[in-house]
Amino acid sequence: MHSSIPPGTAPLIPDTPVILPALLLCDFGHLADEIKKLEQAGAKALHLDVMDGQFVPQLTYGKVVVEAVRRAATVPIEVHMMVENQDESAIDYATTGADIITVHIEGLIRPKETLATISSTGCRAHLAISPNTPVSDVESLLSHCAGVLVMSVEPGFGGQAFQPSALDKIRLLSDLRASQDQNFYIGVDGGISTETIASVSQAGADLIVAGSAVLQQENYANALQELEYLAQKPK
Repeated sequence: MHSSIPPGTAPLIPDTPVILPALLLCDFGHLADEIKKLEQAGAKALHLDVMDGQFVPQLTYGKVVVEAVRRAATVPIEVHMMVENQDESAIDYATTGADIITVHIEGLIRPKETLATISSTGCRAHLAISPNTPVSDVESLLSHCAGVLVMSVEPGFGGQAFQPSALDKIRLLSDLRASQDQNFYIGVDGGISTETIASVSQAGADLIVAGSAVLQQENYANALQELEYLAQKPK
């Protein structure tokens, strides 16, 4: 298991690595039932993708849905912001009851200020980096955030293959975390499957976002258990 506790706080999600099912693929006609099924299946946290059709081509949902998920869920929820005007939007979404607000470094104008403001609301502020963004772009901000989400596919497009270059970023972040004596979470999002999950866990990922590997399986509990088993395999 990896040890990652945001500075000065109790662990939001203690026993990592943890699988976060991505609700983008759930049946939104039965949202509360889907959340209940995932929690009963053993999900320890949930991931929501907020897309505005501008920062990324796809358009998903807004605050009303995030607030509905918060009312239905008992586990922590991460809101992944893929929108324009991330500085303003992220702060707005911090009032939804989300536990983690994840913002893209590529869309921030005032990263330190925005991370601080998100944190001041009681949310954990995480940074996301797209496949073409190097870790060096966020290295100076690691002490200002509670986590970094490594995108292993291009944000906003479904059905993409896992990009192995993400593993190098996860390893580098893990090394930086250790060398700087910091405790931020390391997340990974995109192309996670039974074939890729062991490698991201072994590289140092704590929070592993899974979409079709859970939501498009007939039995959520079996899917989660298999992924968790593979993620916990000895290094």
